[in-house]
Amino acid sequence: MGTAIRVLPSRAARAVNLLRTVQYTHPPSCPCHANPGHHHHAGPSASAAAATTVSRFADRASSAARGGRRGYATPRDAAQQKEYAFEMAASSIRFGPGVTREVGMDLRNMGAKRVCVVTDPTVDRLEAMRQVREALDGEGVEYRVYSGVRVEPKDYSVKEAVEWARGYAPDAFLAVGGGSVMDTAKLMNLYTCYPEADFMDFVNAPLGKGRPVDRKLLPLVAMPTTAGTGSETTGTAIFDLASRRAKTGVAHRNLKPTLGICDPLNTRTMPAAVRASSGLDVLCHALESWTAIPFNERTPRPANPILRPAYQGANPISDIFSLNALRQTVKYLPRSVRDPDDMEAQTEMLLASTLAGVGFGNAGVHLCHGMSYPISGQNPGYRHAGYEVDAPLIPHGVSVAVSAPAVFRFTAPSNPERHLAAAEVFGVDVSNVKRESAGEVLADALTRFLADLGDQPAGLRHLGFTRDHIDDLVEGTIPQARVLSLAPGLAKELEQERDQLRRLFEDALEH
Repeated sequence: MGTAIRVLPSRAARAVNLLRTVQYTHPPSCPCHANPGHHHHAGPSASAAAATTVSRFADRASSAARGGRRGYATPRDAAQQKEYAFEMAASSIRFGPGVTREVGMDLRNMGAKRVCVVTDPTVDRLEAMRQVREALDGEGVEYRVYSGVRVEPKDYSVKEAVEWARGYAPDAFLAVGGGSVMDTAKLMNLYTCYPEADFMDFVNAPLGKGRPVDRKLLPLVAMPTTAGTGSETTGTAIFDLASRRAKTGVAHRNLKPTLGICDPLNTRTMPAAVRASSGLDVLCHALESWTAIPFNERTPRPANPILRPAYQGANPISDIFSLNALRQTVKYLPRSVRDPDDMEAQTEMLLASTLAGVGFGNAGVHLCHGMSYPISGQNPGYRHAGYEVDAPLIPHGVSVAVSAPAVFRFTAPSNPERHLAAAEVFGVDVSNVKRESAGEVLADALTRFLADLGDQPAGLRHLGFTRDHIDDLVEGTIPQARVLSLAPGLAKELEQERDQLRRLFEDALEH
C-alpha cells in the first residue's frame, strides 16, 4: 500500500475556495453587493446578482490557476476594449461645526510658509474668512488673500487668478467659498505648478488637449461655504470658455484638494436662493452618478492607469455615496430652503453635498450637466433672484435641474429599476409601476419636487429660451464628451446624437 501524499492547494486555488465560501455563507447585505440592477439590465435578485458577481471572479481566478489566459488581457482593438477596473479617489474630509479654527494648524503641519488664500468679494466679508485669518495669524502662517474670484468663472478670470498666484509664489493654497472659489483655486494650483504649459493643454478634450496631470501639485485645503458642488472632494474644476460660449474645465484625480474642511457653521450665511440652487446641484450629482453607465461598459480601456478618467461610470462604491446623498437631499433640501435656522437641515445638506461629491467625483455625471453648460453659457438675459451679481446669471444648480425631468424620462429605459429606486426616494409608491413607466414616474416626481421647492423655472422657456435657441444649445452640448460618454441611451453616431439632444431640449422647454 503506497504512502498517502497530501497536496497543498496553490494560492489561486485557495483564493477560489475563499470566494466560494463567501458566496454561500455570507449574505450579500452590504450596499456594495446588494444594489439591484447594478449592471443596468433587468436581472435576478440582489442575492443572486451578488453570487453571480462572485462566481464570475472565482471562475476567472480558477481559469488563471489552470494556466488559462485572463480574459481582460486578451489583445483586441484597443478603442473597443471595455474597462475592467474602477478607482476611488477623494480628498481627506474633516466634518464638524467649528472645524474652521483648525486650518491654521493644518497648514503649519503641512509645512506651509506662504499660503495663497482664495475667496470671492462676498465671502471675504463673512465670518468664515474672519475665522480663517484668525486661525492663520494664531499659528504664525504667512498668507495673502486673493479675493477676485468670479461667480461662475470665465477662462479670462481664471487666467488673471493664475498670474496673481505665480507672482506670489505660494507653497500651499487655501480655498474658502463655493464651487467657483474651489475650482479657481484648483486651477491656480495646477498652472502654478506647470508654468510652461499653455492654458488649453489641460482643458478637457475636444475643446482642449486633455493632458493628464502627472506632477504632484502643492497642498490645497478646500473649505466650502455652500452646500452644493462637492468640489472639496473632487479633481474637477469648471469654467466658461468665453470664446466658445461653452462651459468646460479640467478633470483629473490629481487635481483634488489635499483636505476638505466642511464646517456647517460656514453655510449659515447662504441666501435662500443660493441654498436652493446649490442643493439642486447635489440632487443632480446624485441622480446622474446613480444612473450613469456602469464602469465596465465604458470604452476605451486606458492604456496606462494615469489615463483612467476621473469620471468612470457607476460602480459599487460610488453607488453607496450617490444613493445616500439623494435620500438626504430629498429629505433636507426643502427644510434648509424654508428655514435658515434649521441647523440640522443645513448640516445634513453639507454632508449630502460631500457624499455626492465622492459619488459623482468617481462615477461622473451625464446629460443634466452636459446640457447645463450651454444653458448657462448662452443665457439670453435671465437673472436669477437672490444672487448679488451685476450681470445676467443662471446659477449652475438651476441650469442643471431645469432639464432633469426630460433627461430621466430619456435615460430610464437603460435601467428602469434604478430609476424606480430613485422615484421611491421621492416618496412614490412604485410597487405596482410597470418598468416601461419608470421614466415618466421619476420625471413627474422631479417636477413636483422642483415646484414645491419654489422659485424654480418650470422649463427652459422660463429662462428666456425658445425653439430658435435649440440648435445652438445642441452644438454647445456636443463638445461635452467627458460627460456625454456616460449618458445611457445616447447614440455614438454624431447625427443621431444631435437628433436625440434636439428632442431632449424640446422636451425641456416646459416641465
